[in-house]
Amino acid sequence: MRANANTCLAALAAAVTGLLTAADAGARDISRGEILSMSCFACHGTDGRSASDIPPIYGIPADVLYHRLKAFKEGKTLSTVMGRHAAGYSDADLRAIADYLAGLRRR
Repeated sequence: MRANANTCLAALAAAVTGLLTAADAGARDISRGEILSMSCFACHGTDGRSASDIPPIYGIPADVLYHRLKAFKEGKTLSTVMGRHAAGYSDADLRAIADYLAGLRRR
């Protein structure tokens, strides 16, 4: 009976280890830029390709996006909503957002 219990425990441990390894293999890191960009998709479309009058953000190089966001933040570009959104982010945040969004075209 003791051997059966030990065999069952060993099998259970192996199964749990296998599940944990599989979970780790399927997990992915979420970048800071990805997290910060989530609100962008509400207006600009889930992949940055807006279907409305709102400009698309897909396919724009990171430096261009960064400078556009910074111009909104600094009030150098007139806007209805973007200036208020950009004002809440640091320059490092804007860079992370721009880098993430620019990376969408490579996926």
